Amino acid sequence: MTKNPPASRQAPAKPKPAGAEKSAAALALGWLHTARFLTTAPQLHFLPDLDIPEIAFVGRSNAGKSTCINTLTQQKQLAFASKKPGRTQHINLFSLGRQGVMDAVLTDLPGYGYAAVPRQEKVRWQQVMANYLVTRKNLMGMVLMCDPRLGLTELDEVLLDLMRERVQEGLKFLIVLTKADKLTRSEATKALSIARLQAGGGEVRLFSATKRTGIEDVAELLWAWTHPAAIPQAQVPDAQAQPLPPTPAQ
Repeated sequence: MTKNPPASRQAPAKPKPAGAEKSAAALALGWLHTARFLTTAPQLHFLPDLDIPEIAFVGRSNAGKSTCINTLTQQKQLAFASKKPGRTQHINLFSLGRQGVMDAVLTDLPGYGYAAVPRQEKVRWQQVMANYLVTRKNLMGMVLMCDPRLGLTELDEVLLDLMRERVQEGLKFLIVLTKADKLTRSEATKALSIARLQAGGGEVRLFSATKRTGIEDVAELLWAWTHPAAIPQAQVPDAQAQPLPPTPAQ
């Protein structure tokens, strides 16, 4: 019988190549970093017909939508943040994909509900957004931005009601509670509980660009939506386990 050589004489295990076990978060963030401007459209009929997954970012003006997109993609000026909220009234599409192969699209819809925008323009853009959300064939996910200090507004609830049928048919849905660094732990806990009740089965995440809260969680979720075979379900971050932000200094 051949004896095994002493441990000191055994050949050392070959080290795994760097990055061989890249984390799900790093993979998702790397993918989001590939975001590039694709096109802008003032009306739906100007949008290109696509057959790849599309995720729409929607929310009230000044809810932090542009900041969230720029933070997730690690690009400071990808999504335009107007100095006058509500003035940016185009649908902006950003392509995603490695090695020049587009495999998904992020859509930045105009913010809504800002008081300085003329009522006629508000009504027109609300109708454009409603038509987009209801009729866009390749839309597979929606991210609703919400300032948790204000909660879901009447317009947010109208939008959720509008999307209810598509969500029941399988549309992915996420409420992102922005500016979470402004909340105490108890306020964050309460905001999460309320939003989960309002989400109607959708996901909810706390998010803060300042404190880097929720960035990896949201990135992994968007990656999992668009690449369901790439991340085992067990690795998709659990909203129930998301850490709360630290209490802000007084």
